[in-house]
Amino acid sequence: MSSTTGTTTVITNIASLVTNDPSLGDGSPLGLIQDAAVVIEGDRIAWTGDSRKAPATDNRVDAAGRAVIPGFVDSHSHLVFAGDRTQEFNARMSGRGYTAGGIRTTVAATRAASDEDLERNLTHYLHEALRQGTTTFETKSGYGLTVEDEARALRIAAAHTDEVTYLGAHIVSPDYADDPAAYVALVTGEMLDACAPYARWIDVFCEKGAFDGDQARAILTAGKAKGLHPRVHANQLSYGPGVQLAVELDAASADHCTHLTDADVDALAHGRTVATLLPGAEFSTRAEWPDARRLLDAGVTVALSTDCNPGSSFTSSVPFCIALAVRDMGMTPDEALWSATAGGAAALRRTDIGRLTVGARADLALLDAPSHVHLAYRPGVPLVTGVWRRGAREV
Repeated sequence: MSSTTGTTTVITNIASLVTNDPSLGDGSPLGLIQDAAVVIEGDRIAWTGDSRKAPATDNRVDAAGRAVIPGFVDSHSHLVFAGDRTQEFNARMSGRGYTAGGIRTTVAATRAASDEDLERNLTHYLHEALRQGTTTFETKSGYGLTVEDEARALRIAAAHTDEVTYLGAHIVSPDYADDPAAYVALVTGEMLDACAPYARWIDVFCEKGAFDGDQARAILTAGKAKGLHPRVHANQLSYGPGVQLAVELDAASADHCTHLTDADVDALAHGRTVATLLPGAEFSTRAEWPDARRLLDAGVTVALSTDCNPGSSFTSSVPFCIALAVRDMGMTPDEALWSATAGGAAALRRTDIGRLTVGARADLALLDAPSHVHLAYRPGVPLVTGVWRRGAREV
């Protein structure tokens, strides 16, 4: 089924509809409506409510007592890459620790790949994610680390999403191992000039083995001057300045947030920066889980994303991350779903996605289950049975 402007479709007989609008339905943050229907007009949501009161439409889809949720918003991924790090993963699962250094393996493979190979790889994982309910994704550069390779990664990504992030500051390029200051100058100068036209965001891996707080501030400040908004890989492997720097610079998100002091949590609670948690990384590195409960209880806005990348979190499955967050990070099923939809939208500073309310983009997923709770209740089961993106059914 395809949708064009003016064409209307009703999805009716929905057991539970998650709107993410607390003024609707049961009044919870999920705005849950039972025995519901949703009307799509063109690429937008035109109506939600009681299934028995649904207006007449051009097309009708019977949900047959299943749940409908907003499409997942994956606000953190690294999908422009080549190569494979199976051996590294195998070694890590056999007892070797995880460090930032493995990125160099992917850098070498990515530099050697053709544009066609990189785009083919990107679209493969995008389709994989779509089948699992992801309708919006952010993705980054960071596996080129030369002016030409970073710019081409962003150019390729920009053909597939508006949420493109310049991550020249992933690690210090191997070409500049003996002169990190010169690499920071490149990232904030010629490389930034070449990359800015393709990106909305700028990111930095603020971590031991990557970039320290002063370097990260210089990189993000230069990006802001070019019109790119900050995001930060913060506090993943150790305590550090990343989270508080993110809040100081009004970054849209601080991502990972695994090792947090009370001051870090307090900064997040009093700023606009979203804490984006990436449980796939902890799963794949056998690291300490982020404490989502601590953040939520402090009033921090939390997003859940996949961090899909070939080294530390090679999953495109938001449902898998939801199950991990509920099982190991102290989140309720409701909180995890909200964080993977509305939370992801907040991490991208978007109000048109992550919710199913009148005027929002018609991005939604039909589950082969009566409730969204089954995403955590039935881990590993492919529950997404239909996906609409911009009003068109794509799965």
